[in-house]
Amino acid sequence: MRNSILMQSVMTQGLRHDAVTIVLHWVTAALVVALWTIGQTVDVFPNGPVRIDYRSIHIVLGAILAVVVLARLAWRLAQRDVLPPIDHGLLLAIARVTHWTLYVLLVVTIVLGANYTWARGDSIFNVFTIPQMVPGDRALTHQIGDWHALAANGLLIVAGVHAAAALFHHYILRDETLRRMLPWGPR
Repeated sequence: MRNSILMQSVMTQGLRHDAVTIVLHWVTAALVVALWTIGQTVDVFPNGPVRIDYRSIHIVLGAILAVVVLARLAWRLAQRDVLPPIDHGLLLAIARVTHWTLYVLLVVTIVLGANYTWARGDSIFNVFTIPQMVPGDRALTHQIGDWHALAANGLLIVAGVHAAAALFHHYILRDETLRRMLPWGPR
């Protein structure tokens, strides 16, 4: 058993994810961090054009994230087990649950963000207006906004655990998990 695990580990050394997977992963990560940061700081700006533009950037980046996540899910579902797993047993199960939890949280956060934008109504760069879903229903708007924030915070926490696990693999287990997803290095 131990010999087969060592052999599997040797067989996976040097294997990397394909370029599309790597690009989609890091674009998703960058968008999530940027969107969360904007979401946390939008109230710093007073009402007016700067705040409208800042919130508009958040909405546009959220729409871009939706497209990236759809592309990522389509790519992932089309590419079955491209790389053999490094982990086995419980670590593999945890990794799979974490990855699918990230996908679910991404979709939930995006859907809630779109609904929040629609519930509150908004101006996008003062160029066009998104009408309110139910004008005057501030309680509904507030509730959807709270759910969106909760999902975004949950997403950031799970993504942080995911990043910590990658660092654990790299520095403690000293395996190829992190290197497989890095955008640089030998192909």
